Amino acid sequence: MNFSSEYMGHDEEIIDLFTSAFTASEGEAEGRLIGALVRNLFATTPEKDLCVFTALDEGTVVGGIVFSRLSYPQDDREVFLLAPVAVATARQREGIGQKLLTHGLNELRKHCVDVAITYGDPGYYSKVGFVPITEKEARPPRTLSHPHGWLAQSLTDRPLDPLKGPSHCAKALDHPDYW
Repeated sequence: MNFSSEYMGHDEEIIDLFTSAFTASEGEAEGRLIGALVRNLFATTPEKDLCVFTALDEGTVVGGIVFSRLSYPQDDREVFLLAPVAVATARQREGIGQKLLTHGLNELRKHCVDVAITYGDPGYYSKVGFVPITEKEARPPRTLSHPHGWLAQSLTDRPLDPLKGPSHCAKALDHPDYW
């Protein structure tokens, strides 16, 4: 298993991974929605605001995670939002997702990112260091339909103090369907 941050040239394979993984777990409509999200993130997010990590097994993409900048203009910290995450259906329950998440978070640390936030299953993401936060601690860019899934972690030695002010996400994520 190798991890990569190079997604150009693998972009269609990565989009297909997200589409098929979400179709298998959540249904065809959700698969199309998340596949379109990843396509839009790749197409519309400036390179400096996007970090993509993949797990490759013998050259085949078996896992993918996408981080995009979450801006808090009133706060000096660098914040990235983890969304979405996918592992090939046939390869789930092998620990690929957690290893890939650990790799991605370590890479963000190396690039001086201060905080990672995600919106998902607390039971899953707590295994890689995410903790529940409130909307007062970090205002989301949109109203959350499941506030218990708002999670964050400090990627520095600094404690996870509340982020100041409103936030702005990547254009591709700025839609109520994802929140």
